[in-house]
Amino acid sequence: MPLTAALRDFLAKQPLGFGGAPLGNLYRAIADEAAVALVRHAWRTGVRYFDTAPHYGNGLSEQRMGAVLATMPRDAFVLSTKVGRLLRLELEAPSTQNGYVALPPVAQSYDYSREGVLRSLADSRQRLGLARIDLVYIHDLDRATHGDAFDQHFGALLESGLPALAKLKSTGVIDGYGIGVNGVDICLETLRHADLDVILLAGRYTLADQSALPELLPECMRRGVAVVLGGPFNSGILATGTRPADRATPFFDYQPAPPEVVARVAAIEETCREFDVPLPAAALQFPAAHPAIAVVLAGARTADELDANIAMMRLPIPPAFWNALRARSLVARAAPLPAGVTS
Repeated sequence: MPLTAALRDFLAKQPLGFGGAPLGNLYRAIADEAAVALVRHAWRTGVRYFDTAPHYGNGLSEQRMGAVLATMPRDAFVLSTKVGRLLRLELEAPSTQNGYVALPPVAQSYDYSREGVLRSLADSRQRLGLARIDLVYIHDLDRATHGDAFDQHFGALLESGLPALAKLKSTGVIDGYGIGVNGVDICLETLRHADLDVILLAGRYTLADQSALPELLPECMRRGVAVVLGGPFNSGILATGTRPADRATPFFDYQPAPPEVVARVAAIEETCREFDVPLPAAALQFPAAHPAIAVVLAGARTADELDANIAMMRLPIPPAFWNALRARSLVARAAPLPAGVTS
């Protein structure tokens, strides 16, 4: 069964969801006090959808987010976290892992079975200090992450992990479940085997990469699967442009952007200059125009970044800009354009 109409409407009213990866010290450390202050600021600005994961800083993101959300009225916000990775104390664990720095001494292991799902959720509730989590995403279950072990993990998910989540939903413990991944193929593969309520798809329907458009987004619409679009900046290049101030090369999907992506974004930047449109505003508003996208999810490291994202999401953009992107083949012909664009 799809998400309830009330939950879909709630998400649709969010200008932006709050992505919790930076709270886990992604790329550089944030002090506990600053992280908690950022979540409080997000609340004050009206943000009411918050996403986190055990993977984000080996539990740091959940702890920091929960320090604020546990003090707020529980029915006033939607919270999602992820399952698939279990955390265990390991004193010799490195302090830098997977791009996260200044980490607690924790090691990760994968478990997509019923036992792994239930334990992961119990651990997340403890770190968050909250009894209820609304949405649960199966995290990074794809071939790129797991290689030869993919079939084993996917089999465990189908055999017992997904049934466990379905039971949690049927008994009212959670409101919905799905997958949180970076790839289109694994979404389609999972949908061939299972009914999902929601997909958190990172980076595959953006100005730089519209690979979800031909098949996945229509299939989600047909089946009533809500799509949360994460990574609207594709790890940086759609926020900083092709010449970032803080590094020699722009990032795309957590690594230096390939030449063809740089060329595409450079052409988008030129169109932005022509119409006096900030690139981040275009990047945030483009995916939100597709009816399959329930909400756009963006991370922020500071209050200024969060405020800028919200302002960019609301900035008026002339229809002529979107039409120019389409005419220059920078937006797919089938991609819906933001409201007010007629061609």
